[in-house]
Amino acid sequence: MKRVAVIGGGAWGTALALVAARAGAGVMLWARDPAVITAINERHENPVYLPGIALDPTIGATSELEAALNHAEAALLVVPAQFMRGVLGRLQRLLPPGMPLLRCAEGIEIESLQTISELAQELVPGSPLAVLSGPSFAGEVARDLPTAVTIASGEPELAEAFMGRLGTARFRPYRSDDPIGVEIGGAVKNVLAIACGIVEGRGLGDNARAALVTRGLSEMIRLGVAKGGQADTFRGLSGLGDLVLTCTAGQSRNYTLGLALGRGMSLGEALSARRSVIEGVATAAAVARLAARLDVEMPITAAVEGVLHHGVAIDAMIEALLSRPYRSE
Repeated sequence: MKRVAVIGGGAWGTALALVAARAGAGVMLWARDPAVITAINERHENPVYLPGIALDPTIGATSELEAALNHAEAALLVVPAQFMRGVLGRLQRLLPPGMPLLRCAEGIEIESLQTISELAQELVPGSPLAVLSGPSFAGEVARDLPTAVTIASGEPELAEAFMGRLGTARFRPYRSDDPIGVEIGGAVKNVLAIACGIVEGRGLGDNARAALVTRGLSEMIRLGVAKGGQADTFRGLSGLGDLVLTCTAGQSRNYTLGLALGRGMSLGEALSARRSVIEGVATAAAVARLAARLDVEMPITAAVEGVLHHGVAIDAMIEALLSRPYRSE
């Protein structure tokens, strides 16, 4: 994997391009925005999504998928979950046979209720697949601050190959053999982060947030196990680690969205000023439907989905959660 293609020119795609370049790979990044492409190629920066971060001058950018894949030996998929089907459809005719893919976006497709890995298996079945997730804000990764993530695959040698390609002293990947669990953790934590932001915005206190994180983790585990994941996965970086970060930090887009909602802003108002996709909004609907399909109880997720998509008042949602029957932990 001496050369990699990064498919997605947002903050996380740009940060991972930097990670790969620091680890010694040649990198070509595919983006839609002409301003991003021009800035990366001419000024070695992405002022739209990662302002103030100097990029390695060896990183190139293009709007042509075929050019991004030219000479690449692996590809990182870093486009939002709800756009992944379209991108994978275009990649079908372009990917060289057997090119490894690393899924770096989080979420579940609303229409099919498939994870990104399931989408890839359907649309590009000849490409070996691994998954990257974990507690990692793009800005901190781009600034080369210490970060640990999980890389998961059913093929241990593939996970190890991506670990070797991306790993540095400051970006530490850990291997997992549970891609399903890693994907479910990465998706559900965004929904729970919105809930934690609402709790903070309503001034319900740190006790309430700690309870929500803990009970939310239980929901995450139930869904992950029902999908075929391993319970222990959710106690690691891609489960508890990512959940704690996303539910407590002001850098979290999902948390700050919930914060705005909790303070009385409408969803439309809260989203209007944000350029980046807030994955938890669509994921809440997808996870709630998936939980219903699998007969998994997820009251916090259902409550968030009700607020976001069905007009449920936040105070009514909170009252409903607090009125649930007592039960064993």
